[in-house]
Amino acid sequence: MKKQIILVIGAAGQIGTELTIALRQEYGRENVIAADKTIKPGSDSIELDVLDATKLRQVIHDLEVTQVYLLAAMLSATGEQHPEMAWKLNVQSLLSVLEIAKEFQLDKIFWPSSIAIFGPTSPKYNCPQHTRIEPNTVYGISKRAGEYWCQYYFDKFGVDVRSIRYPGLISYSTPPGGGTTDYAIDIFHQALESGHYTCFLTEDNCLPMMYMPDAIRATMELMHAPKENISIRTSYNLAGMSFAPCDLAAAIQMHLPKFQIAYEPDYRNEIANSWPASIKDEQARKDWGWQPQFDLKKMTADMLLHIGKNKEIVTRCIEA
Repeated sequence: MKKQIILVIGAAGQIGTELTIALRQEYGRENVIAADKTIKPGSDSIELDVLDATKLRQVIHDLEVTQVYLLAAMLSATGEQHPEMAWKLNVQSLLSVLEIAKEFQLDKIFWPSSIAIFGPTSPKYNCPQHTRIEPNTVYGISKRAGEYWCQYYFDKFGVDVRSIRYPGLISYSTPPGGGTTDYAIDIFHQALESGHYTCFLTEDNCLPMMYMPDAIRATMELMHAPKENISIRTSYNLAGMSFAPCDLAAAIQMHLPKFQIAYEPDYRNEIANSWPASIKDEQARKDWGWQPQFDLKKMTADMLLHIGKNKEIVTRCIEA
């Protein structure tokens, strides 16, 4: 079997941090190269600006890379503040990787899309894989364009590129990164630190969400699936759970009864309003056997345990 050398671009980000760990556990630390635009002193990552196509090509060539996971992106809320940069980073980086994959005949490419590709004209509930898609944010527009580029490079050049439309992702390993769904991370930190959180969404703004362990497992399962099983070359819908801020607050209060939440919606609430409240992912289930393992209750308990400085601190909070 051909030796796999995997390059993870954006390895210091929310998804990249945990995906790099999972990939190294499977393929070996020496075979998974973590890359990011800025790296910490003493890190075993390499410094790489994905918009520097010349250096990107050199890295892939010199290190004999066979697979690329392109995770570098500017997320929805930040993208609305810096639209030109968001478009450049989110689209040009993908085009560079796809072109290099074609040139060097790389084995596989992973690139994440998002539920942000859906817009206010998409179905609000149980949004299907194939439907009306009219995004109204720079992030959503860039991701939808990227989906079409993935399809194009597969159809025209046979590039085995695979993608998931991630819902909002919740992780205890990394801080919020500028996404509209980031309230669902910050709320846990504030619940444990101050017992109060002010949410930038309205209490009933329901969105599709997923716990990071499920997202990492889904990514690995998709990339392990036989090529002939992959019927979607734009990006797969992926569902985990759907909840509103009031639902999450209630789940936290089951552990921390004194926790309080307030609501001061801002421009991010309008972004969230344009997205579905729930999505259907039957194609992912059919093609590569996707099944989520975490629901709201299980995810909440796990987040509280991991975010605390240690298990004893959280246990004392729960028992108070």
